[in-house]
Amino acid sequence: MKLSDFDFTLPEDLIATRPARPRSSARMLVVRPSGLTDARVSDLPDWLRPGDRLVLNDTKVIPARLSGERARETRDGSGRAACEFTLTQALPDGSWRALGKPLRKLREGDRIEFAAGLTARVLGKDETEVALQFDSSGKDLDAVLQVAGEMPLPPYIAAKRKPDAADRDDYQTIWARHSGAVAAPTASLHFDASLLEALRARGVEFTEVTLHVGAGTFLPVKVEDVTTHKMHAEWGEVTAQAAEDIAKTRADGGRVIPVGTTALRLIESAARDGTIAPFRGETDIFIYPGFEFRVTDGLITNFHLPQSTLLMLVSALMGRERMLAAYAHAVENRYRFFSYGDASLLLPEG
Repeated sequence: MKLSDFDFTLPEDLIATRPARPRSSARMLVVRPSGLTDARVSDLPDWLRPGDRLVLNDTKVIPARLSGERARETRDGSGRAACEFTLTQALPDGSWRALGKPLRKLREGDRIEFAAGLTARVLGKDETEVALQFDSSGKDLDAVLQVAGEMPLPPYIAAKRKPDAADRDDYQTIWARHSGAVAAPTASLHFDASLLEALRARGVEFTEVTLHVGAGTFLPVKVEDVTTHKMHAEWGEVTAQAAEDIAKTRADGGRVIPVGTTALRLIESAARDGTIAPFRGETDIFIYPGFEFRVTDGLITNFHLPQSTLLMLVSALMGRERMLAAYAHAVENRYRFFSYGDASLLLPEG
């Protein structure tokens, strides 16, 4: 299975830099073995059945992008210099891994000063990241980041424009609860209060799980044999109640449909023994064609990058040829791609 098997041509102008307004007005391509249907996210209740269960990722994106100033002590006063960081992972000892710029000019022991009185020390670095120890932690750090930080827009959006005040809401789901993500579960960004109300009226049920999405979700695949790719690890939790509800839906004949690849990866991690069970910890599950799904009956997701692990995941669920045909249709009909783009509803048995 080669990386080139998951390639397609995407016009640059189809990369969305702002979301649809209202959220549920985004377009939605329904993909089934019987064919493709153009729809809107607001039409979702028409495609689901009473007793179906949507699995929602309730992680909350932190304002993980920080601009600061290095305050190294030097005799000639050259120790002060502007720098930028994007937090990527909280470590068990309370420190953070971060992408730093300019990385080569940072060294262990440097003091970094940010807005709102936030400071950090550089604990060390490797070829790609630095380790930072902030002077705040936990909820105190969360509160300061709300003032000092910006939303960590994906690279393909950040290359086109800077984050602004609108992204504070746009790049956060309406059910976000547990802080820890440095990227949004973007399929969930299409949901608003009116859509949730319509789904409940339809008899659709909901279960929340938590997967803190890391910056590794944007890492490219660099090996030609995709089966040798090593996935990044992310922390997640499926509670006992969530596992029980998912199992009951399947037992009662309902469909379990994750909203987003993050929720799908988590519940499949929790079901590797064949049935869904409580789960708490890191997962680096890699889903590509040939994967045996245990609990997933469908998926709501956005349109993904060429040659990405997420395109491999949807190909595992629906078949590679079918998904490449769906993406060709999306390009031809000018669907909007990636994090702020349009949606797809994948129903392998539909």
